[in-house]
Amino acid sequence: MISNQSEIDPKSEIDEGVTIGPWCIIGPGVRIGAGTLIESHVVIRANTRIGTNNRFYQFCSVGENPADKKFEGEETWLEIGSDNVFREGVTLHRGTGAGGGCTKIGDDNLMMAYGHVAHDCTVGSHTVFANNVGLCGHVVIDDWAILGGYAGVNQFLTVGAHAMIGGMTHVSNDVPAYMIVSGRPATVRSVNTIGLERRGFDKESIAEIREAFKILYKRNYSLQEALDQIRVLSENCAPLTALVASLESSKKGIHR
Repeated sequence: MISNQSEIDPKSEIDEGVTIGPWCIIGPGVRIGAGTLIESHVVIRANTRIGTNNRFYQFCSVGENPADKKFEGEETWLEIGSDNVFREGVTLHRGTGAGGGCTKIGDDNLMMAYGHVAHDCTVGSHTVFANNVGLCGHVVIDDWAILGGYAGVNQFLTVGAHAMIGGMTHVSNDVPAYMIVSGRPATVRSVNTIGLERRGFDKESIAEIREAFKILYKRNYSLQEALDQIRVLSENCAPLTALVASLESSKKGIHR
């Protein structure tokens, strides 16, 4: 299951049932879980923990040194969950000592060709990154978010749960949960209603989220006034707690 044309460091740990194609490099401190498939020409440089049943297509660069001038060779990590798919040419960098030391990616994510996750990012689970999506350092992508092709996210920002970013959008502020953002400059368009319906949100919850959207974007309230009203709505609508949390935790300001 491991090609003799690949270079495997003796300090790596590879579970049974892992397939590694030809001309791959697996470096020290790498652990690969059972059922993972690594196609040809994949480099997993160092200090990377990979769960089970992942698939890395050709030319992925995984666990490489962070592209950050503050990095001075300190021991840092990349952690990847299970059931992820990384298409051709995806690049995933380890963390930096100054940024917490670890880049983290959850479960059941699809990253299409040539996407990039920079140092110290945290990507949740069930996300989709279309081709050429790029995350700068220290970005947080919450569960179920979708990023369209060539979208880029500035450093230290958060894209909330179930949000959707349109193709070629430059994200320069935090994106609240459930929102669709697109265009240049990036603009909040509406609630990701279709996505919520596909994920089993009931009509009542979607209606409440849409009402929260109107409070936040359509009624000329200050952010604090809107947040106070959405908090009241969330007392009877559990999904709104995710929106409240994304508003309360914003440090860079939201797209509004």
